[in-house]
Amino acid sequence: MDLDAFDELLTPRGQRALAEAVELVGTDPVAAATRLRRTYDAALTSAALTQAGLRERARAKFGEDARRMYFTPHGLEQSTRTEVAEHRARRLTQTRAATPPHEPTAPPHGPYTPPHEPASPPHGPDAPPLGLGVADVPAHRLRVVDACCGIGGDFLALARAGCTVAAVDTDPLTVAVARANADALGLGDRVTVSVGDAAEIRPEEYDVLFADPARRTSRGRTFDPMAYSPPWPVVLDLLSRASRACVKVAPGIPYEFIPAGAEAEWVSYKGEVKEAALWTGQEGAGRRATLLPGGHTLTATGAEAPVGPAGRYVYEPDGAAIRAHLVGEVSGIVNGRLLDPMIAYITGDDPIDTPWAARYEIEDILPFSGKKLRAALRERQVGNVTIKKRGSAVDIERLRTDLRLNGEKSATIILTRILDKPSVIICNTSPPA
Repeated sequence: MDLDAFDELLTPRGQRALAEAVELVGTDPVAAATRLRRTYDAALTSAALTQAGLRERARAKFGEDARRMYFTPHGLEQSTRTEVAEHRARRLTQTRAATPPHEPTAPPHGPYTPPHEPASPPHGPDAPPLGLGVADVPAHRLRVVDACCGIGGDFLALARAGCTVAAVDTDPLTVAVARANADALGLGDRVTVSVGDAAEIRPEEYDVLFADPARRTSRGRTFDPMAYSPPWPVVLDLLSRASRACVKVAPGIPYEFIPAGAEAEWVSYKGEVKEAALWTGQEGAGRRATLLPGGHTLTATGAEAPVGPAGRYVYEPDGAAIRAHLVGEVSGIVNGRLLDPMIAYITGDDPIDTPWAARYEIEDILPFSGKKLRAALRERQVGNVTIKKRGSAVDIERLRTDLRLNGEKSATIILTRILDKPSVIICNTSPPA
C-alpha cells in the first residue's frame, strides 16, 4: 500500500471499499479480491483488503479501537499495546518529576556509560511508580514531543490522558496513517503529526520527550541499539537535551547502553515481557519491573538470593523481574533460595502466592538422562508434558519426540542446571500460582 492508495482509502469511496473488505475478512482471499474488483480498481481493492486484514490482527493490541484505526504491517508490529501505552501515560501524568519544566538533565558521560543504580525509595514489590509527570503542569497542558511516532499507539494514550502531542516520523505514509488514527479516535485536536527527522527535534522546547526508535533494518529485526533508527548516539543526544524523557527499547537492551541516572523499566503483559523503557528526569534511578494488567511494580533493593537445596516448590520468576535483575527481590518475597547461583529458578518450602512468580510443586529431581526421564514419566503414567527450560541446551521438541509417552496423566518438567549439573525437575500439574 502506497501513500496514494491510502489517501484514496480515506475518501467516501475508499471507506465503502474498506467496509466491504472488513465483511470479507476470513473468506477465501481470491474470492474476496474478485468480489471487490467488480466495483473498485486494483489499487483500492488491494489497499482495502490489506487494511481489513491488519485491523483484524490489530485487535489483539488495540481492542475495539482497531476497528476504526489504520495500520501498516511494520507499524503494527512495532506499535505499543494499548495497556502498555496507557501505563506509560499514567506514569507521565500522575507522578512527580525531579526537575521543573525546561531544565535539561545533564548529558550522559559518553555513549556507553554503565548503568548507575542509586537507591530509589521506596522499594519493594508494590513501590509506587516514579514517573515523569510534571507536578506543576496539569496533564491537560503537558506538552509532549513524540520523536518516532509510528502509527501512533503511544501518542493516542498520551492524548487521551490530556497531553498535547507533537509527533513526527520520517515516512510520509506512516505519518498519514498516524494522522488518520488521531482523527478516527477523536484526538485530532490534541495531536499534530508531521514528516520529520528525530535528530532535528528540539526536546528542550517541550515538557517531555517520548521516543520509540525503529528496531528493524532491511535484514529484519535488530537488537543492536546502534542499528536503531535513529541510532543510539542520536537518542542519547535527545535525552541530554530533554527535561524529562521516556525511550522505548527492546527488552534485551545491553545494560551498558542504559544512560547514567536513568531508570530502566521492563514491562510484562500477562506473563510475557513486551518491552523496556528508559526514563530520565525523574526522582531516582535504577531498575524496575512492572506487571500488567495488574499494575504490580518491583524495584531494586540490592537483595541477593541465597543458594540452597531444593524445597517442596520451585518458583519461576516473571520475565520482567529476570530482565531487571530482580530475582533476589522475588526470592525474598517467597522466602526462597536459588537452586543454582546462575539460574533464575527459586526453590522454597512454603506455597506463597505472588504475581511475581509461577509456582510448581516438585515431585522428583533427577540428573538429566533421556532414558531415566522417560522411565520416570512412564512409571507415573504420564502421557502429556509441559516442558520448561533455563540453562539447558536440550532441544525441547526433540526431547518430546524421544520420550514417546502414552499415559493418561500430565506433568510439568523443568530442564535446568543445579549446582552446574544438568538436571530435570518433575512437577505435578496443579495450577501454578
